[in-house]
Amino acid sequence: MTIILDAMGSDKYPDPEILGAIEAVKEVKEQIILVGNVDLIRPKLEQASPNNPLISIAHAPEVVEMWDKPVESARQKPDNSMAVGVQLVKEGKGQAFVTAGNTGGAMFNALRGLGRIKGVQRPALTALFPTRKGKCIVLDIGANADCRPEFLLQFAIMGNIYAQKVLNNPKPKIGLLSNGEEAGKGNELVKETFKLLEASDLNFIGNIEGKELFGGEADVVVTDGFTGNIMMKSSEAVAKLITDTLKQELMRSFSTKLGAMLAKPAFSKIKSLVDPSEVGAAPLLGIDGLVFVGHGRSDAKAITSALLLAGSAIRNDLLGHLRNDISKNLSE
Repeated sequence: MTIILDAMGSDKYPDPEILGAIEAVKEVKEQIILVGNVDLIRPKLEQASPNNPLISIAHAPEVVEMWDKPVESARQKPDNSMAVGVQLVKEGKGQAFVTAGNTGGAMFNALRGLGRIKGVQRPALTALFPTRKGKCIVLDIGANADCRPEFLLQFAIMGNIYAQKVLNNPKPKIGLLSNGEEAGKGNELVKETFKLLEASDLNFIGNIEGKELFGGEADVVVTDGFTGNIMMKSSEAVAKLITDTLKQELMRSFSTKLGAMLAKPAFSKIKSLVDPSEVGAAPLLGIDGLVFVGHGRSDAKAITSALLLAGSAIRNDLLGHLRNDISKNLSE
């Protein structure tokens, strides 16, 4: 197994990528190729982990910055680290590509370099949301602002496969995000998608609202990328507001500090639930290759988590299952 890691993706590249790769190979003992400016990466890698046989470097002199426009950057920077990394996967030199860089850039380079799985109309960016009962897969969270009902049906199929093969859920419950639980609720997109999901072989449980999502009533929730992205960013903001307020209030006096010490295990549990570094990255499902996109603010822990997630997807042949199940669904 070899995982290709964009070493120039995060806001503080390449330090989180280098440290994350070092930690990942300690756990899985697999090969990682860091893609980026070799003159910048090599000294830092040798200082942190001299002569590490499991980590190598592929030179890419250019970087897709967070503010770059995907199409323009691809034209102006053809040797950017994303393009080079995706090409390594295409050539079979790695089985998955991981980046914490520009999401639009990752999508564009993945589509241009690897294409879509045959039959997939639109790839979807996927996230794991914390719930009362564990985790919930939500897609799309930003790859497709405008969607048609058949796109959401395919999102549900891909989310179902991801839940089965990577998260070991044999029969995931599929929900459709809406403003009400009743079948007639929602805009036209939701109403038409409801009909398609109801007629499918998926374990569709109907419309769900935000409270059911976080309550753990569904294992996979589908929505358009515009709605999903707003929900994700709003959820992150609320989680940060709550944790920051708790921290501030608990440090106000000696008695509250004492109470905080006694309740530390509970607060640690809450922190792990809302910590994005626990998951690390979201897969771009529908690309004809394994591509994972992390947050620009990723630290070393998040990079390690992303690499371990990519490794799990490789071992469970996620791509093969996506290809087979999508082809089967289309033939039916």
